[in-house]
Amino acid sequence: MGTHVYNLASAHGKRVQSMMGAKNHAVVLPDAHREHTLNALAGAAFGAAGQRCMATSVAVLVGAARDWLPELVAKAATLKVGAGSEPGTDVCPVVSVAAKQRVLGLIEAGQREGATLALDGRNVQVDGYPDGNFIGPTVFADVKTEMSIYTQEIFGPVLVVIGVDTLDEAIALVNRNPFGNGTGVFTQSGAAARKFQSEIDVGQVGINIPIPVPVPYFSFTGSRGSKLGDLGPYGKQVVQFYTQTKTVTARWFDDATVNDGVNTTISLR
Repeated sequence: MGTHVYNLASAHGKRVQSMMGAKNHAVVLPDAHREHTLNALAGAAFGAAGQRCMATSVAVLVGAARDWLPELVAKAATLKVGAGSEPGTDVCPVVSVAAKQRVLGLIEAGQREGATLALDGRNVQVDGYPDGNFIGPTVFADVKTEMSIYTQEIFGPVLVVIGVDTLDEAIALVNRNPFGNGTGVFTQSGAAARKFQSEIDVGQVGINIPIPVPVPYFSFTGSRGSKLGDLGPYGKQVVQFYTQTKTVTARWFDDATVNDGVNTTISLR
């Protein structure tokens, strides 16, 4: 769903790199700043109605942070659903009727497969827009990794919540997911943050930041199932991508008939 394709065509052929799908996780440790974390999760999961490749679609609550679920649901429920042009709108419509039906189908699949629908955003009504493609913030709890709402990129305002006991379990869970686009950890522990950034196998990592999109002079570094190609579309890597390298190997001999036998050295830079 969140695929971006970049290509370079030339007389020598075509190179292609593709930024693929995503399933971005936010790992929440119990020592994290609670209000900041809840606000960040709500914005990252439901902003732009979840229709961005860097949306946070999975919250991994570690240990006692699992007790934060009711507050997370309450925070999501306060968000205003409306047209993007209307002042005060927090959650805009999804892009099309087909997109809405796809998201609704995945919500139904989540219920059918046994997840707990902690916040139901279906059937939301927006004054003045009776036919709008609106879906309100939706939160699933008790999610298992084999469920469709976890394995597929929903690309809508749906957050799935998984509870684990330890940071090690959280890191292993994220690394088992086939996608490697972005992830974040919320903690006030420098040791936990260092462990996470060192052991996580994801291209873009945020620490107390939910959507770690780099500014353009750094490269967009998705990995594994989230990226096809050897270089990224930002920063120095994009210069390499759009550069054709030329290698010249030369051997010269001093020729008395040209320079009267005087040795000449020329350095090219």
